[in-house]
Amino acid sequence: MSRIITVGAAQLGPIQKEHTKTSAVDRLIALMRQASTNGCDLVVFPELALTTFFPRWFVDDITEADHWYETSMPSPVTQPLFDEARRLSIGFSLGYAELTPDGHRFNTQILVEKDGSVVAKYHKVHIPGHEHHEPDRPFQHAERYYFEPGPEGFGVWKAFGARVGMMICNDRRWPETYRVMGLKGVEMILCGYNTPIHYVPDPSQDILQGFHNALVMQSGAYQNGSWVVGVAKGGVEEGVDSLGQTCIVAPSGQIVAQAYTTGDELVVARCDLDWCSRYKDTLFNFDKYRRPEVYGSITAQKGVIFED
Repeated sequence: MSRIITVGAAQLGPIQKEHTKTSAVDRLIALMRQASTNGCDLVVFPELALTTFFPRWFVDDITEADHWYETSMPSPVTQPLFDEARRLSIGFSLGYAELTPDGHRFNTQILVEKDGSVVAKYHKVHIPGHEHHEPDRPFQHAERYYFEPGPEGFGVWKAFGARVGMMICNDRRWPETYRVMGLKGVEMILCGYNTPIHYVPDPSQDILQGFHNALVMQSGAYQNGSWVVGVAKGGVEEGVDSLGQTCIVAPSGQIVAQAYTTGDELVVARCDLDWCSRYKDTLFNFDKYRRPEVYGSITAQKGVIFED
C-alpha cells in the first residue's frame, strides 16, 4: 500500500508593516481550514509568516526590532493557530523570527504534528544579504544583521509517517542542503521563502528569479529522491515586489502543483512517499554510487582555491 501525505502549500500575499501579527494568524487559520476541507494532513506556511519582511529596514539599535520576534512558540499570538490545528487534526510548518532567552536571533521554522505538539525546530543556515547599513540600496536586505546562522545544520525527523526535513529560503539554492538531508533518508523537504524579484547586486538576474526558484528545488528533489514543498510570501510588500510561484515538486523533479497568484492561495497535492524509492534505489542509490573519498573539498574548504 502506498504511503500518502496530502500536503497544502499555503502561500501568503503581502504582509504590510502596519498589519498586526493577529491579522496574519487569522489569515493562516483561514488557509488551514481550507487545507482541512481539502483533506490535507499537513499545511506549510512561508518564511516569516507572522510579519512583514522586516530585514528590508535597518535600525542602529537592534532591540528596536524586538517586537518582530517571538520569544516562545506557541506564543500568545500564535496559540489560536495551534488550537485550530489540534481541533482540525492537521499538522503545520511555520516560519517566524525567533529571539531566544539567551539573546540569539534566528530565522526559524517549526514542524507541528496533528495533535499540536512541536516535532522539530530548524534554524536557517545560509543567511543571505548584508550585515551593515547600505543606504544607497532601494531597499535593505539586512538578514545578516538580524539573524545568525543556525548552528545545528540540517535535521530530518519522523513525522506524518515520513522522514521530513526543513529549509528556509536561501537554503534552497545550495545543493549541500538537500544532500545532507538526502543522506539521512529524507522523503519530504519543507521550505518557506520571501524572494524579492529585484536582486540589487545583479539586476540581470531579476528576469530569472522564477526560473532559478524552480530550478534549485526541482534539481534538489530529483537528485535526492525527495518531495520538496516550496511556499512563498509573494506580491508587493512595502513597495518591494516578491516572487510567488509556490509549488510542490515530486521526487522525479516534476512540479505537480503550483500557485497561479501572488496572494493568499492554497496549493494541494497527494504526495506518494513510495515514489521516493524509485530514485533512491536506482539512479541515486547513494550506497552503491557515491564516491565520498573524492568529495573532500566540499567540506574541507569554504571559498574557491585555484589549482595551478
